[in-house]
Amino acid sequence: MFRVLVSDKLGTAGLEMLEKAADADYDMKTGLSKEELLAIMPEYDALIIRSGTQADADVLAAGKKLKVVGRAGIGVDNIDIPAATAQGIVVMNTPGSNSIATAEQTMTLMLAVSRHTVPAHNSLAAGEWNRAQFVGVELHGKVLGIVGFGRIGRLVAERAKAFGMTVLAHDPYVKAEDAAKLGVSLVSLDRVFSQADYLTLHTAVTPQTTKMINRPALKKMKNGVIIINVARGKLIDEAALAEALQEGPVKAAALDVYTSEPPAADNPLIDLSNVLHTPHLGASTVEAQRNVATQIVSQVLDCLRGVETRNAVNKPS
Repeated sequence: MFRVLVSDKLGTAGLEMLEKAADADYDMKTGLSKEELLAIMPEYDALIIRSGTQADADVLAAGKKLKVVGRAGIGVDNIDIPAATAQGIVVMNTPGSNSIATAEQTMTLMLAVSRHTVPAHNSLAAGEWNRAQFVGVELHGKVLGIVGFGRIGRLVAERAKAFGMTVLAHDPYVKAEDAAKLGVSLVSLDRVFSQADYLTLHTAVTPQTTKMINRPALKKMKNGVIIINVARGKLIDEAALAEALQEGPVKAAALDVYTSEPPAADNPLIDLSNVLHTPHLGASTVEAQRNVATQIVSQVLDCLRGVETRNAVNKPS
């Protein structure tokens, strides 16, 4: 009998699949400290997580029977991939399962920050009627720069073009002709920075992309640029962005993710009036929660059973 630990919240549909599995038992234990997690890891054959659990080298080493770590979502920066690989532990994610939700959240933030939706609502709720205070800008005719042109970046591009935006993208792993099929120009990162009226990030966190939005990058950007981040907080140097929001060139930002989550009380971005915040809602739709839950449970069970390995980031499928 396989034992599966679910250490972050998982959609009901996925838990129901685990309940029905005749060859697996599962425990759902969320909010565990690292010490608590280390103490119970030797009992389990599989670990299913989201972004909350840090599956670092210590946690993986404690999993003496651990065969697979399943990430319900795309990002695997909270998993020590080299340590897992060294121990023969398969790490898998669920690419595509929440892509639409994340792309829609990107457009939501882009529109909301452009039209001052939140402060306008708060003003009206307070009994005010200040139409002149909330004059916004249109997306139509603007240049959208997309950093990372994978599934989500392409979905954002499709939606942005429907708004009449010109789309530039940077991704060293994508061919220019593939981007051209979607009416998108694949260009250098410097050109994206210098020409974008809106800049949205859809790339993974790597040593090369960590804090890629830093002081030198910000100095290359067009005056009045608006930055959207629904990917990973670690892509941005938050102190540098706070300075750029106060001193230029950044007009506004809309952020769904942060370097640490929840953001620390002294996070320099939290109190800025030209920043729109949401608490990591990119994949928080009913549909996406169902998709990631059922997909990762199916993948983990198939891996444990030796049937098939899908979407593994450290082993061929």
